[in-house]
Amino acid sequence: MRTDLRRLVVATVLALVVAAPLAAQPDGWTRPFPGHRVIGNLYAVGTYDLAVFLVTSDEGHFLINTGLEDSTALIRENIESLGFRLEDVRVLLQMQAHWDHTAALAEIKEMTGAEMWATAGDAPVLEDGGFSDPHFGGRESFPPVEVDRIIADGEVLELGDARLTVMESPGHTEGSSSYLMTVEENGREYRVAIANMGTINPGKRLVVDPTYPGVADDFAETFRRQKALEVDVWVAAHGGQYGLHDKFERGQAYHPDTFVDPDGFLAAVERLENLYLEQLAEERR
Repeated sequence: MRTDLRRLVVATVLALVVAAPLAAQPDGWTRPFPGHRVIGNLYAVGTYDLAVFLVTSDEGHFLINTGLEDSTALIRENIESLGFRLEDVRVLLQMQAHWDHTAALAEIKEMTGAEMWATAGDAPVLEDGGFSDPHFGGRESFPPVEVDRIIADGEVLELGDARLTVMESPGHTEGSSSYLMTVEENGREYRVAIANMGTINPGKRLVVDPTYPGVADDFAETFRRQKALEVDVWVAAHGGQYGLHDKFERGQAYHPDTFVDPDGFLAAVERLENLYLEQLAEERR
């Protein structure tokens, strides 16, 4: 009976999430926030809490994530405030195929002619606008975007003088991905992670009727690999996840050490892993 009740609660939560209007989102998802340099050729150009990253090169730029469907103008404004052009984006990437990070991809792709690159796990969800998402799917939750190239774990993405190494980080979505880079500033090398964190959305199931086959193992492997990373600077898909507003204030002068936080990265991964282990134990009771 306890298992049946738990499944009923989970089903109810999922139904409410799927039925909720996309307009009813946290204020921080749409609140403007100034574009700023994180380190080297990595810039943040998103909203107060939905992270969008620009990685610049001498032959065009990578744009990682977008935010909600009406975020294009804000992203453009932030990019231009930093001295770059949205039209010079050549490659679109994303960290997780959920509407809060993907909903403007199709529009920006059409505007810029950029290619959409994605992991095999997230590509189908991008192409059907979220319909096949095993957690939030069953309807189109963002404009579909055609994927031009499948990227894989360990692959080095090159654009001009920019280099990003793909680190698949599944669990949050089946194809969630992080991107690693090295930046040199003032004679020092900084190891940088644009990290998709292993958060578990309400209603996600790990081992009892799992949201997708192997999701529990995916989370475990993501935590293991992230804990093994040597990271100096890290950012994530939400500003709140990486302490953006504790580290950076509007008008703050650029310094390469602003986002240096190796201990904070490890602590964040371990906190999420502990939540995962608690849910595993609860589902197995």
